[in-house]
Amino acid sequence: MVYSLALVLGGALGNFISRIIYSYVIDFLDFRILPNYHWPSFNVADIAITVGVVLLLIKMSSAEKKEETGKNQT
Repeated sequence: MVYSLALVLGGALGNFISRIIYSYVIDFLDFRILPNYHWPSFNVADIAITVGVVLLLIKMSSAEKKEETGKNQT
């Protein structure tokens, strides 16, 4: 849980600092999947936020399953 929150906060701070310094966020990872399809560009801070949110969702869903299992046993 701590790592996921750290990733979200770190990514948000990285984008915020970039926005303060440059007035915009610099996206530097840019991929073309197919000849006519351009994947949206992103940066490392965006990756950190996404991974952090996914980890939080996994943690929350596993906590809910444990809670439901505990209720069924009583």
